[in-house]
Amino acid sequence: MALNISNAINAYASAARPTTTGLDAVANATTNAAAGPAQDFAGLVKNAAQSSIDTMKTGERMSMMAIAGQADLTEVVTAVSAAEVTLQTVMAVRDKVITAYNEIMRMPI
Repeated sequence: MALNISNAINAYASAARPTTTGLDAVANATTNAAAGPAQDFAGLVKNAAQSSIDTMKTGERMSMMAIAGQADLTEVVTAVSAAEVTLQTVMAVRDKVITAYNEIMRMPI
């Protein structure tokens, strides 16, 4: 089965939202991707980046609330784990982009 990067990005973006569960997010991303190309590549990257930033900010906010004693430990762990997964995903995508760029630069003209 071939993997589609836009499905993966949509699944991660949907999973990062606190209103849906992980399995629901994957199902929604697959359904949205099957509906057709709703946006161009630049929009996809912009939305994925904004979603990543929002997830990281949520993790930071929950950590600050935990320090102040205003947050439930389960919510803090969930938010921080989501931020960690998002950071790992962003780093993996960055590494793939750099690898692709290096391969393009090595191509003969």
